[in-house]
Amino acid sequence: MPTTCTTGRLDTPAATLVFDIARGVAELVYAGAPLPAAESLSSLAAAQQRGLHECEPDQPIPRSILPLGHTGYAGEPVLEIHQAGRLLALGPQPVTFGALGDGLRFTLRDPHQGLLIDSRWQARPSGVVTVEQSFTVEQSVTVAEPAQAAGGAHAASETTSLPLQLQRFASLVLPLPRWASRLTSYAGRWSAEMHERSTALADSPGLRGVTRGGRSGFAAGQWLIIESAECTEHSGACIAVHLAWSGDHEWQLDTDQNGDAVLWLGGRWQAGEVELAEGSTFHAPGVVLAVGTAGRASVRQQLHCHVRDEVLPQSFRRAPRKVHLNTWEACGFDLSMPRLVHLAEQAAALGVERFVLDDGWFAERRNDRSSLGDWQPSREVFPQGLKPLIDVVERLGMDFGLWVEPEMVSPDSALYRQHPDWCIALPQLPQATQRHQLVLDLSRGEVRDYLFESLDGLLRGNAIAALKWDHNRELFPVAHRSLAQTRGVYALLDRLRAAHPQVEIESCASGGGRVDYAILSRCSRFWASDNNDAAERLRINRAWWQFLPLRSCGNHVGPNPNPITGRMWPMDFRAKVALFGHMGIEADPAQMSAEDRSLLAAHVSLYKQWRAVIHDGALYELALQDPAVFGWQVMLESRGLSLVAQTGFAQHFEISPIRFAALQSEQAYRVRLLEPWPQPAARYLAAPPAWREGIVLSGAALMQTGVALPLRHPGSAWLIELEAV
Repeated sequence: MPTTCTTGRLDTPAATLVFDIARGVAELVYAGAPLPAAESLSSLAAAQQRGLHECEPDQPIPRSILPLGHTGYAGEPVLEIHQAGRLLALGPQPVTFGALGDGLRFTLRDPHQGLLIDSRWQARPSGVVTVEQSFTVEQSVTVAEPAQAAGGAHAASETTSLPLQLQRFASLVLPLPRWASRLTSYAGRWSAEMHERSTALADSPGLRGVTRGGRSGFAAGQWLIIESAECTEHSGACIAVHLAWSGDHEWQLDTDQNGDAVLWLGGRWQAGEVELAEGSTFHAPGVVLAVGTAGRASVRQQLHCHVRDEVLPQSFRRAPRKVHLNTWEACGFDLSMPRLVHLAEQAAALGVERFVLDDGWFAERRNDRSSLGDWQPSREVFPQGLKPLIDVVERLGMDFGLWVEPEMVSPDSALYRQHPDWCIALPQLPQATQRHQLVLDLSRGEVRDYLFESLDGLLRGNAIAALKWDHNRELFPVAHRSLAQTRGVYALLDRLRAAHPQVEIESCASGGGRVDYAILSRCSRFWASDNNDAAERLRINRAWWQFLPLRSCGNHVGPNPNPITGRMWPMDFRAKVALFGHMGIEADPAQMSAEDRSLLAAHVSLYKQWRAVIHDGALYELALQDPAVFGWQVMLESRGLSLVAQTGFAQHFEISPIRFAALQSEQAYRVRLLEPWPQPAARYLAAPPAWREGIVLSGAALMQTGVALPLRHPGSAWLIELEAV
């Protein structure tokens, strides 16, 4: 990256970031559209300086990416560190920086106390920027303690070296450009994940989000979007920020009296949990940020490319995503070989490619009150082990997946009776359960060894192609293990993946309770929500898809009525919604009508035809005026597929025409409505033969005028093919 003695720039295909250290700190002075190569960075930095005004320090407070509190900076400092119960103030030398491959490295050192902060900003091929920060104790920090003389009198003080307690350390401090107008964050709960909420920065001097529970959580505080006032899908400036961390975290956004806003984002741990002695280094969780100037779509494409090309396990980045059938909604805990064989036969008839056996297959697990930790097939259900069922599944042309919840243990289990001390607990206090289970202490090597040997034995002894890795309770009490537990999960997953690289792993935490880039670097799929209601999934998926590609998002056809919401939707609607994502089925085909089974099989076939486009194409949200209509378009080279789905009753008989995105204006496209068509909406379709054969229009016409589709009734959905001719 080009640098001068005091300025440096970071260039991506979509944006430029400019930093200035002329005032001794690392200031981010520009983040926006790409700048000319010959731009004078020093002049740009000078043009951003402002004079003093009343009621501020005599030296202006720079907008640093590594701010410290003792300078008069009123926001959150980059770190807070204690020793012997006292706040330790850094007296650093001026920040230095230099080029580091396609990035910049900033160094802030306190030579008197031997402390070092290292901040590395790297431009990735996808266009995103990654930020990695670490804190190192280069030499012992000594404190003076009074020595005890004879008779209890105080003698001259002595010096001693005590460890440092790192209370807080930011993964990112981001001074926001003045075009930043609003912050979008996400919140939710079980079965209602990722509710989007936007707040105008001018209306709130301080915003804060904290996640507790030992996992990234339903509050989803590590997904943030900062937008300009005019930002839309295709226009306006936008920054997307993600903390790649699966544990507790926090963010804070402060706006000062000058109108300057700064975002603080990092992991969260308990006081005293991180102690550092001489030679120790603490690595903060990494951050991914995408800067775009062409709306939300511009940052979405960067993030999707980054996940597909650099985050997901390499062997699954381009592999076709197989259609799943998960047994949970069909069987629950009521498992038997005849029932599972019949379900597998029905799944194969629908075109399913992977049969996933969910909870209830092991030990004495007939309900959710026992046996977690005892990872051996139930002798009652599987007297000959899992192999006979797997043989049936493979004979039917499918591969086999298995549900596990390795991080948890049931008090009613052989493992707990043998090792009650393996749980996270506080001495002398009762152990509180959630879902009748406790948390295993994965900071302990012997616990990880036991779990690895259990899972490794299952995978070596059986033809298991995939694991659904669940996590159904929060981490409480934390017991000073917030960081260590998350790192223990990573170590276990890494070891398992190294031993079985061909096995796919799905991240599930009661649905979308643990979704982030760090967990997805070890898993190839995430379970977006336990809620399979198609209308709810349209909203939930809309939020996830801003950051995550469709190939990673498990999206299933649920039963009717939906067991969580009680709603009933036509099979055509449920299947079309599930087709956009990594398609699966979580319902009992035996409870479906013959017509519904035929409709579902037709959509499974459509998914197989289109999954390469769906999973590797660029995703755009269609601009639709009716709030009850969702629209998406995915384009891969000259082919595209759109989903338009209606969840509410229309105000008018006709909604506005569907206008498409990201087409070449002069190019002609054939537009077809893919069958099967929704009923009763298809009754109102003009010229059905023309829509089957395809109507040819220019890209300009399709983007400006669009096509009219009948969308009057809830539960109507259309799949629209676009192909350049």
